[in-house]
Amino acid sequence: MSAEALTALWLSVRVAVVATAANAVIGIPLAYLLARRRFAGRGLLDLLVTLPLVLPPTVTGYYLIVLLGRRGWLGAPLYALTGWSVAFTWWAAVVAATVMAMPLIVRTARAAIESVNPAYEKAAFTLGRSEWRTALEVTLPLARKGLLAGLVLAFARALGEFGATLMLAGNIPGRTQTVPLAIYTAAQTGETGEALWLVVMLTALSGAVLVAANRLGGRAP
Repeated sequence: MSAEALTALWLSVRVAVVATAANAVIGIPLAYLLARRRFAGRGLLDLLVTLPLVLPPTVTGYYLIVLLGRRGWLGAPLYALTGWSVAFTWWAAVVAATVMAMPLIVRTARAAIESVNPAYEKAAFTLGRSEWRTALEVTLPLARKGLLAGLVLAFARALGEFGATLMLAGNIPGRTQTVPLAIYTAAQTGETGEALWLVVMLTALSGAVLVAANRLGGRAP
């Protein structure tokens, strides 16, 4: 493979790792709120979290441009204050991958949390544990297999993200070109050998992640 292809592979892994970490920090608390709390706007929050799962990735990418582009609702004030824009940087690829993978971690983690018997949580409350200590010490450990599955799905989805990344980050070799974008470019330019190698590498990496997660989940008591 060329140096650009190896750079794309490394960037994809880095983007997927950071996006998965962001999904863990944001998605698991969201899943807990949706599973255990009743509040105004809960249905709207659920809808917003799930939309990237059913919308075409290019539509989600367009929304991200409207929000974070240099002239976007949040991007314009950021650019005015700092002179920096998230668009067309590797951080844009992270944002796109995080948003596209978010529904998978939230829905999977929510189902896992809802499967935990509330009696265990009530017992922790009677022992003086706060809700958040109960969540950290009882609910989430009992739901760990589902959480792991959600994180694995989020990683795999982030690794293969294409449409939203192309819209917000562009396809800049060495800067924002991830493996899916490199495959697209290689196929378009007739570099079938390089495209094949990238496809094989991405497939092998995704398969290895899934196998490792299955083994870890199987060892969890």
